[in-house]
Amino acid sequence: MKQHAAVEVEELVLAYGDRKALNGVSFEVAEGENFGFLGPNGGGKTTLLRILATLLKPSSGLARIFGMDLVKNVREVRRRIGVVFQSQNVDGKLTCMENLRHQGHLYGLQGMVLKKRIEDVLHRVGLADRRDDLAETLSGGLRRRLEIAKGLIHRPGLLLLDEPTTGLDPGARLDLWEYLAQLRQQEGVTVLFTTHLLEEAERCDRLAILHQGSLVASGSVEALKQEVGAEVVLLETNQPETLRDRLQSRFSVEGAILGGRVRFEHPRGHEIISNLMETFPGEIQSATVSKPTLEDVFIHRTGHQFWNNGTLERNPGKSPR
Repeated sequence: MKQHAAVEVEELVLAYGDRKALNGVSFEVAEGENFGFLGPNGGGKTTLLRILATLLKPSSGLARIFGMDLVKNVREVRRRIGVVFQSQNVDGKLTCMENLRHQGHLYGLQGMVLKKRIEDVLHRVGLADRRDDLAETLSGGLRRRLEIAKGLIHRPGLLLLDEPTTGLDPGARLDLWEYLAQLRQQEGVTVLFTTHLLEEAERCDRLAILHQGSLVASGSVEALKQEVGAEVVLLETNQPETLRDRLQSRFSVEGAILGGRVRFEHPRGHEIISNLMETFPGEIQSATVSKPTLEDVFIHRTGHQFWNNGTLERNPGKSPR
C-alpha cells in the first residue's frame, strides 16, 4: 500500500468575495515532520490551520490528511488530528483529569481505556503530579501542556498548533518546545504549527513562509537562508536615499531603504565595507554585516519588512527579487 504524506495541499484557495485569504497554496508534510508556517499577522496562517482542522471549507483546491480528503471525509479526518488553538480552551474550574476525561468522551473513549490514556498523556506532558489540580491554578506554560494533552487524548497522527507559545514567557516557551520534541519521539506524531516568531521557526524540520495569503518560500531553514546567497549589509546614514542611489551608480549595488537604513545583499559584504567608507567619507555612521536570517529570506522573497510589513524603498524602476 502506498504511504501517504501526513498533509497534502494543492492550489488551496479561500476567497471572501474579491479578497483571497489564501491564494493557491500548495505544500506537503511528511509523516513525523515538525513543519512550521511562518508569517506576519494577517498573512493567512490561522486561516490555513482552520481549514486543516476542518473548521473552514476552502473555495477551491485539494487538501488531504493521511490521504483523506478534508471535505469528503470530515469525520475520519477529525479522528486523525489533534488541534491546539491560539486561545486557551481548558475549563479552569475543572481539574486536569476532568478536562481530559471530558475531552476523551467527545471521541468515544470511556472506562479503563480512557483512564489509561489519561494517565499516559499526563505523564507525556509532565502533569502527572498535577492531575487533581484545578486548571485555573496552573501557570500559562502548564495550561498549554494541558491543552496539548487534550489534543493528544485520542492518539492523533497529526497535531495542529496555532501560535502555541502565545502568552508564555521565554522559559515556558523553551519548555514547551522540549516537550513537543519528546512527544514526537514517544507518540510518533506529526507536528504542524503556525508562528510569527522567527526564533521559533528555526526549530522546524521544514518551513513555509506565508505572505498576504500566498506561499512565498518553503524548504529547510538552512536551505532557505542559503537561497539569499549573500551577506546582508546595513548602513546607517543621514541621507539614505542619496546613499542608495550612489551605491547603484558607483558600485552597481542595488540597495533598498529599510527602517531608515540602506540595506543590500552582497557575496563579499565584509570586504566591500572598507571601500564604501573610503568612497563615501563621513556619509556612513555605521555598518553591519551578517549572515542571512529568516527575516532576510522574507525580505528577499517579498520586498517587505517582516514585522511591520512596510515596503522597501528601492531605486525607481527596481522591483523586489
